[in-house]
Amino acid sequence: MQSLAPDNPSTLSFDAEVASVDGANVVLEETYFYAQSGGQPADRGVVADIAVTDVQEYPFGIVHALADEDHGLAAGDEVRCVVDASFRTYCRRAHTASHMLFGAARRVLDDVGYAGFDIDEEKARVDFTAETEITDERLVELERLTNRAVWDSLPVSWTYQDAETAQQREDVAFNTKTEEGAMSDVRESQSDSRANQSAERSGDADQVRIVTIEGWDVAACGGTHVDNTAEIGPVRILDRSNPGEGATRVEFAVGPTAIDAAAESHDAAMAAAAGLDVAIPALPDAVDRLIAERDELRDEVAELKSELLEYRLADLDAVERDGASWLVGAVDGVTANDLQGDLQELAGEKADVVAVAGTAGDTFVAVATDGAADANEVVQELTGEFGGGGGGGPTFAQGGGIPVTPIEVVEYLRE
Repeated sequence: MQSLAPDNPSTLSFDAEVASVDGANVVLEETYFYAQSGGQPADRGVVADIAVTDVQEYPFGIVHALADEDHGLAAGDEVRCVVDASFRTYCRRAHTASHMLFGAARRVLDDVGYAGFDIDEEKARVDFTAETEITDERLVELERLTNRAVWDSLPVSWTYQDAETAQQREDVAFNTKTEEGAMSDVRESQSDSRANQSAERSGDADQVRIVTIEGWDVAACGGTHVDNTAEIGPVRILDRSNPGEGATRVEFAVGPTAIDAAAESHDAAMAAAAGLDVAIPALPDAVDRLIAERDELRDEVAELKSELLEYRLADLDAVERDGASWLVGAVDGVTANDLQGDLQELAGEKADVVAVAGTAGDTFVAVATDGAADANEVVQELTGEFGGGGGGGPTFAQGGGIPVTPIEVVEYLRE
């Protein structure tokens, strides 16, 4: 016995006879509840006024899990069943929207394939494979084309076709990950492919359910769908990610979530435009100008910091230590990594060893040598004396987390 929901998505209440009972699990002689499959969640609702918490399909029938194990139902009982209309409507809209999005992808991407689908409480997602990179610009175009096709009020219909013929049709979308297994033995497993789902719903392993959005998309699918794309309402792409296996995951929303997401984006765009004193369409140019100005300022700051560092390093104190010439001192506004090139340039040219202390959160020390002395040994000596840690090679080393001031480190080096 198969669910009658896919072919009768508008049927939301019905009477049925209880076929069997196992604790909270009830099997009906026939049902219009949708069993979880193909990425679409199970219907919600009530059986004999008892909440249905899950619906799953097994070889022996469709099991309705009830919230109350003490329901008192027995085989042969006639029960009134009601499907949650709001959730059914949401799933119909979201599922058909995924087909709409795939149809748009066929128009924007090269060699596009279908690699997965799922609906949750707030959003849905489609996994694409394609030779074309799905850039931000192409995401916007996918959303635009999808909503344009929704607006065109395209009829949605479904029929059945033998599996072999359907598989040979180039216009029919299948889940490429499991398509072959679905065609060879549909009943063997309950995978998430459209091909598996559509064949299961047909009641015949040699038949595939074909869902057609007139002039837009054709797919093997066993889910519940709207009768016309106008019923979907706005579709909003929320995000994209990489789930692996060469696929791109596109998350989208329909209904209130889509409306709220669009409003948030519009509000953010208006705020940004007001802050930059431009119209919303001029935002990209304004941002480009700001980025260019920022990069120029970064270069100027880097150049000024370099000049300032040169002045500071020129004021290092010359001392004799361990029979070698040293330059020691304290600097601020830089990190040990910032100092490496300048210190190594000074080492050998101005002194045998250059040691500088500073702060980047905690006190740090950077040491460069001409190779005669070992920079790492100097750092180990300092961290052994004051605490902290660090290391490096014979010509440059650094230490950090030193729990004293840079001046105290410098005074120690002057001794």
